[in-house]
This record gives sequence, C-alpha cells and structure tokens, in this order.
Amino acid sequence: MEGQKTRATETRVATPSAEHGAAAPTDTGRPVPAARRAHPWTARLVVVGIVLSAVNLRPAITSLGALLEEVRDGLGMSGSAAGLLTSVPPLCFAVFGVTAPRLAHRFGPAAVLCAGMAAISTGLLIRPYVGSTAGFLAASALALMGIAVSNVLMPVIVKRWFPDRVGSMTGLYSMALALGTSLAAAVTVPLTGAMGGGWQAGLAVWAAVAAVAVLPWLPLVRDRGIASAQRRGHEGEYEREQRARREPARMATTQTAPLRITRSRTAWALAVFFGLQATAAYVTMGWMAQIFRDAGLPAGTAGVLLAVTMVMGVPLAFVIPRVAARLPQQGPMVLVLGVCGLAGYAGLYVAPATGAWAWAVLLGVSNCAFPLALTMVGMRARSGPGVAQLSAFAQSTGYLISIPGPLLVGVLYQQSGGWGLPIALMAALMVPQMAAGFLAGRARTVEEEAGH
Repeated sequence: MEGQKTRATETRVATPSAEHGAAAPTDTGRPVPAARRAHPWTARLVVVGIVLSAVNLRPAITSLGALLEEVRDGLGMSGSAAGLLTSVPPLCFAVFGVTAPRLAHRFGPAAVLCAGMAAISTGLLIRPYVGSTAGFLAASALALMGIAVSNVLMPVIVKRWFPDRVGSMTGLYSMALALGTSLAAAVTVPLTGAMGGGWQAGLAVWAAVAAVAVLPWLPLVRDRGIASAQRRGHEGEYEREQRARREPARMATTQTAPLRITRSRTAWALAVFFGLQATAAYVTMGWMAQIFRDAGLPAGTAGVLLAVTMVMGVPLAFVIPRVAARLPQQGPMVLVLGVCGLAGYAGLYVAPATGAWAWAVLLGVSNCAFPLALTMVGMRARSGPGVAQLSAFAQSTGYLISIPGPLLVGVLYQQSGGWGLPIALMAALMVPQMAAGFLAGRARTVEEEAGH
C-alpha cells in the first residue's frame, strides 16, 4: 500500500484532493502537504466503489436474520444449528480477514475487493437453492469470505487514497454499510412476499446488488501503485534526487524496525473492543427479529424493528468518525455507546414488546461502536502499512473473540426456552467492551508500542 501518514507529521501520498504544492486540510484541521494526484475520475471511481462495496458488507447477514424462522423450517434446523449459522460470519471474518493484507500486497487492494464482491454475489445466489444445512453453510461461507477481505481492506483503501480525510471517508463508508444493513433487514420480508412468498428468492435477490459492486473496481484491478507512479512521473529533478537520497534510509529503518503488532497493548485493547462489539452486532442481526417475534410481534414488524436498529447507524456512522477524529481520546464516546447498549438490553429483558421501538433505537446507537472502532484503527497507526497490519490484527482477532457469542445465545435460547439468559449474557459482555474501548481510545499509536 502506498504512502505513510501521521496525524501530526507530514507525508507525501497520492491523494485525490488538493493541488500539487498546496496543503490539504485534514479531519483534525491540520494541513498535510499535497501530492500530485491521480486523474479525478479515478478518485471518483474509488469513492463509488467504496460506497457500493460497503452497502454489500452486511445484507448477507441481516437478510437471513429477517427470514431465519422460515430458513430453519425449510432446512429443518435446530436452535443450536441456527446459533452455529449466526456464528459463521465472525468465524469467516477471522479466518479469511487475516489473509487480506497479503493478498492486497500481491494483487493490489482493488483487485482483491473486486474478487470479494464477486464472491459475495456468487455465494448469495447459490445458497438458498442448495437444499441442505451443510450446503447453505458452505455457500454462506463463500459470501462471507468476500466480506471478510473487504472488511479489512476498507480502512486500507481509505488510508491509501484519502489520507487527509480518514474520518470523513470512514464515516461515508460506515454510513453506506449501515444503509445496506438496514435496507436488507427492512425489505427482505416484503420482497419475499412480492416474489411469491418463497424465502429462497427473498435471499437470492441480494446477489444482484453485490454484482453491481463489482463494476467500479474492474478498471482499477491492475492498479498496484498507479498513484505513486503518477506522482513520481510529475516530480522535478530536485524532488527525484531528494527522494533517492531518502529512500535507502527509509528502507533501512523499515527493515531494522519491524512492527510487532502483538507487543502493542493498544492493538490488543482494540482487538478486544472490536470483538465484543462484533458479538453484540451479530447477535442483534441474527436474533433480534426472532426476539420480537417471540414477544408476539408480527414478522413484518420484527423486520422493521431490526431495520430501525440498523438504520440508526446511517447518520451516526457518518457523524461519529468525524467527531472521533477530532478528539485526542475516544474513551468517552465508547462509554456513551455502552450505556445505550445496557439500557437497550434492560428494556428487552423487562418489556420486549411494550417498548420495542425504544429498545431498537438504543441498541442501534450502541451498535455504532463499529464505525468508532474502524476510525480508531486509522488513528492508532501512523503509516499506511501500520493501518493494514492493525486492521488485519484487530479485525481477525476480534472476530475470533466474537465467534462463541451468537452460538452461545442460540444454545441458551434452546435450553432455557426463553430470552432472559441470552439477554443477560449480552448485557454482561457490554462491561468489558466499554473497558477495552476506553483503553483503545487513548492517544497512542501501535508504532510507539510495537517497535517503530
């Protein structure tokens, strides 16, 4: 990945904003020297690709959550098997997400994102029609593999193309992600009815949306360092001479001071925070509609309530990263989101149907820990490669941490015959989530702690 940047130091990277020789404003209000950029249409294409890709990072999960009861009946799933199904997303994200930096280094991030969107489309198209639980799980894993590598590479793409706008661009794709998540939750049930009532068609329709997201990346598939090449092509003789003098020292520093990410306490805190918020998110996406249905609400209403929870992330996912990027520490934001989550779980426990709309809103606010975690990934590393390494570590380790949660919720639901124990478990997990997030929000970088 091209370019290195710190929040307080200068960097020369290919960025689609500001004129050569002028300073571009950052999310923190501090200028960074501008570099010669790629063609404007390329930057616009990257923005379109980011938005369309983000829209497709959750419909595979929330569309299933809205029709989980029908899928269970159609495939003969038990509650434990359904819990396993809701644990597949974090498992795939952990296993496949860690490969994303290596794949991006070899093939380029645009090519990997393009392949990821194609995998999502293919998996979503075939999984409703395989006719067995095992086949459904395998096809879901294919789609989730594409989501996994895309999850990790989104912060990398932002850092590479928009290093002076990490907060705003993270907000943009987080907002698009929340929009896709809520849209799938809200319209899957009505679409299923409009297409004849078969859950297979209601799930398969999302494959077409993912196929559209392949298109913006196709012209960029061959881009592994175009922006850097263009920048160098526009350098003057003096700039080339100065860069040539700096290059050996930079390479020597890189070779003698490798980033040992596991030595960073901030990286571990961010991974734990990411894992626990992911646990809450996948329990919400996989089981919330069922909680409301078991409380006596119709399937359509339960789907809309899930959509309300998800749609809260649309405006907040744009606002939270921008605010977080301006704060020296993000711990207070973590605490506010955690308190909202505790209040939402308390309401679900006491009166799931009576206050359903309020609980949906509160849990939707709490789920905005996800864009906050992504923003902290970009802020807790100074360089582009550091962000890639931190993103892969935090997300892969975090998703490993989150794997047991949805499965355990399914087992507790089946064994206890109600939602009291699962909801109590989720409320209890909110406490260490808040503690880890507070530590991850301190104004430190992994380079300071891990060897750079």
